[in-house]
Amino acid sequence: MEGKGLERHDDNAHATAMPKRARWGVVVAVIVVLALAAQGIWSRHSAHAALERDAAHAGQTSVEVVHPQKSDASLDLVLPGNVQAFLDTPIYARTNGYLRKWYADIGAHVKAGQLLAEIDTPEVDDQLRAARADLANAQANYALSRTTADRWTDMLKSNSVSKQETDEKVGDMLAKKATLDSSRFNVARLEKTQSFQKVFAPFDGIVTARNVDVGALIDAGSSGGPAKELFHVAQADRLRVYVSVPQAYAQQVQAQQTAYLTLTEAPAKHYPGKVARTAASVDPTQRTMLVEVDVDNRNGDLLPGAYAQVHFALGAGSAPFTLPGNAFLFRPDGVKVATVTPDNHVKLVAVSLGTDFGTRVAVASGLQGDERVILNPQDSIVNGAPVRVVPPKKDNAGGGAASGTAATANANADGASSGKAGQ
Repeated sequence: MEGKGLERHDDNAHATAMPKRARWGVVVAVIVVLALAAQGIWSRHSAHAALERDAAHAGQTSVEVVHPQKSDASLDLVLPGNVQAFLDTPIYARTNGYLRKWYADIGAHVKAGQLLAEIDTPEVDDQLRAARADLANAQANYALSRTTADRWTDMLKSNSVSKQETDEKVGDMLAKKATLDSSRFNVARLEKTQSFQKVFAPFDGIVTARNVDVGALIDAGSSGGPAKELFHVAQADRLRVYVSVPQAYAQQVQAQQTAYLTLTEAPAKHYPGKVARTAASVDPTQRTMLVEVDVDNRNGDLLPGAYAQVHFALGAGSAPFTLPGNAFLFRPDGVKVATVTPDNHVKLVAVSLGTDFGTRVAVASGLQGDERVILNPQDSIVNGAPVRVVPPKKDNAGGGAASGTAATANANADGASSGKAGQ
C-alpha cells in the first residue's frame, strides 16, 4: 500500500511539471513572434523614413553660390585691336618709263634716302634735251634784245632815235626775258621729272611688298591709266594699334593711359603700350570711340597687320561690388539676383547695375556683400524654394571668390558695347 502511494505521488509531480514547461515554451514563442513583428515594423518604418528623406533631398535644387566681390581693384577691359605700322606708305613712280633695275626686295631693311629702283625714261630725257636747247635759244635772244634796248636807250639821250622806237626795243627785251624765264622753268621741271628715274626710300623701314620687275612698264598715271604701286615700305619699330572702344567705356579711356597687348598665339606675354590719342567723339553709327595705342616694337616681336587684344585697366567707379555676369535674372520688374538664406531657401533681391566689364558686372546698389548669390539661376526660380548648396566647379570657383581679381571683358565682334548691363 505504501508502494502504491509513492507511485501516485510521483505521477502527480510529473504531471504538474509538464504543463509548466509547455507554458514557458508558449511564452518564449510568443516573445519571439512579437520581436520579429516589432523588427519588421521598425525596419519598414525606417525604410519609409529614409524614402521620405531621399524624396525631400531630391526635391531640393542643387545650386552653386558665390559672394559679391569688392571692386576696389582695377578691372581689365579687353577689346580687339588692329595693329598697324607707325608709318606705312605705298611707293609709286612719278615718271613714265621702264624699270631698269631694283635694289630692295621684300623683308629688306632700308634707310631713308636709300635707292630702291631705277626707271629708264627715254622720252623724258629727250624732252629735257629739247628744253635745254630752247633755253639756250632764249638766252641768246634775250642777250641780243637787251643789248639793242641798251643801245637805243643811250641814243635816246641825244635824241638820235625816237621815244617810240626805244620803247619798242625795251618791250622786246622784256618779252625775251619772259621767254627765257619760261625756258628755265621748263628745264627745271623736266630735270625734277628726270630725277624721279630713281626711287628712294622715304624713311627707315622694311620693304613689305615689291610689285615690279626689270623691264616692267611704269605708268605714273599721267596718261590716264591707273598708277601701279612699285614698293610698300613700313616702319615697324613703333606700332599704332587702333581700337574701337564702346560708348560705355569711352569716358574711362584717356590719353597717356597705360595699356598692354596680348596675342592669341602667345597669351602669356604682355606688350606694354600707351594711349596716344582718342577721337574724343563717339561714332553715331557704331557707338564706339576710336582710340590709338602706341607700342614700342624695336625687338620686332609684333607684326604690322596682326590681330591683337588690347587690355585697358579701368577703375571700378562708384560700384562697391561686382558679380559674374551669369548671376543675374532679368525680370519684367527689374534686375534681380537669387540669394540663399541661412536655412537654404531662395530669396530674390532687386539690384541696380553699374558698368558691365564683360565677365563681371558692377552692382551699384542692392547688396550688402555677405550674400550667397546663386550662379546660373533657373528662370523659373521663385522666393522660398528650398535649395541645396554644392561646392562650385573649378571653372566657376574663380568667378567671384577671390577679392581683387581683375575681370576680363569678352573681345567679341561688337566690342562688348553694352553687355548684360543693357539687356
